[in-house]
Order: sequence, then structure tokens, then C-alpha cells
Amino acid sequence: MLLGHNVMIKGVSIGELMFAGLLPVIVLMTCMLFAAFWVARKEGYPRRPDGTPSTTLDPFAGWTAVFTSFIAAIPGMFVIVIILGCIIAGITTATEAAGIAVTYTLLLTFVGYRTMTWARLMKAAAKAAKTTGVILLLIGVSTMFQYIMAILEIPDKTAELMLSATNNPYIMFFLINIILFLLGTFMDMAATILICTPLFLPLAIQMGMGPVQFGMVMLLNCALGLNTPPVGTTQFVGCAIGGISIEQVMKSILPFYGALFAVMAVVTYFPWFSLWIPSLLKGAPVY
Repeated sequence: MLLGHNVMIKGVSIGELMFAGLLPVIVLMTCMLFAAFWVARKEGYPRRPDGTPSTTLDPFAGWTAVFTSFIAAIPGMFVIVIILGCIIAGITTATEAAGIAVTYTLLLTFVGYRTMTWARLMKAAAKAAKTTGVILLLIGVSTMFQYIMAILEIPDKTAELMLSATNNPYIMFFLINIILFLLGTFMDMAATILICTPLFLPLAIQMGMGPVQFGMVMLLNCALGLNTPPVGTTQFVGCAIGGISIEQVMKSILPFYGALFAVMAVVTYFPWFSLWIPSLLKGAPVY
């Protein structure tokens, strides 16, 4: 067992992991915007709200319209503050913060924006129940797969095989990414984290990767897995909401995979990319 190795693992807080993800998220968001722009240009998507084709950009509405829209969106964006603030401050768990955010959202849409009605709420709840049923079925299948893997000790044997195959940290990190990505396509994110973290974290630290950096690598791989069939929970949710098939999505999703893989490579092989902001907040050098 890898847990028997003499590897010291320091404690890492949730707040530290959140701040470590800020720079990767900003870069990933930028890469995704470029990928979306490239796909839109390649597929010839219309630029006008009414759906009619346009060969030139519509005239800019002006900064007054941008400012007005931003002010109107501030109460809605406060949901992010509620969730992150409650978790980072340790006031609630992630689940409790989500419950508070939902309550706030309902009050905001009913009382503030006045865009929600009981009929719309019931329709949204029915659609959410349908989508949740699909997701729970996928999670059930992935849990069964997790149980089989645990019985056969596949993660342990895989980690031991990796140690015997190479001592090169670059190759080892590449193999860890490949395995996490493949497991993420079959297993739920929680199962992937619970099974793989005790096995691959000591191995990664032994090869020179810090626990915060490993956390970012793990989360990015889980994000890739959640968007990749055969399970691909997030992709199934998006397809259910959009009313399109997985086949239709896969035809135009490759540029977005490229953006994810590019950020994954930078996070894996350049520690400062995910450790710079936490180091500034802690006043410690990037390791």
C-alpha cells in the first residue's frame, strides 16, 4: 500500500484550494471563450438575437446598457457570494450553503425580479426531477463500478505498477492524469476523489507535487470526466436541459476539450500556476 510510504502530507484548507483555483479558472474561462468563438465562426452561428444570419457585428448598445445590465444582475450574482462566503468562512457546509442559495434565489425571483410564478416553479421542479432521475441512475451505475474496483484492488495495483514502471516525475504526472481522466469517465466525481486521493496523493508528493497542486489536478480531471461519456454526468445534464443528444454535442465539443487539456498541462507541470495566489495570501514562497 502506498499509504505505508514515509511521505508527510500537510493539511490543506478548503479556502486554500479555492484560491488556488482562481488563476486556472480565469485562464480556462478565457480558453473556453476562444474555443466558443472558433466554433461559432466555423459553424456559422447567427449573431443576432432573432436568429437571422449576419455578416457584420450588430452595433454596440453602449456602456450605459452594459452598466444597467450589470446593476440589474448584482442581486443574482450575490448567490456566488453566499455559497463561497459561507464555505470559506466555515459557517455552513457546501450542501447547506447550496440550500441557503436556493432559498435566496426563490425569494429574489418571486419578490425581487418577479419573474417566477407557481406554474413556472412547478414546471422547473418537474424538469429538475426528471434530470435528477437520470443523474441518480448514472451515479448508481458508477457506484457499482466503484465497488467492483475496490474488491479487485485495481487502484492499489495500478499505483504499484506505476511506481515500478518509472521514477521520472514528468512521466508519472502524465500517467496520473491519464488514469484519473479514464476513471472519471466511468465513476462519479465523489467516488473518484475518495478512491484515488489516498492512493495518488502520496505518490504525487513523493515525485515533488504539493497537495494543493494535486488538488487542482484532481479537480480538473474530474471536470473532464464529468463531461465525457459513457457516464459524463454534467454532459447528460446539459443535453437534457438543451433537449439535444450526446451525439450532437460531441461533434462540436473537441475545441473545449483542447482548452481543458491545455490548462491541465500547465497546472500539472508549472506549480506556480495554481500556487501563486495562495502563496500571496499566506506570505509564503511558491513551492
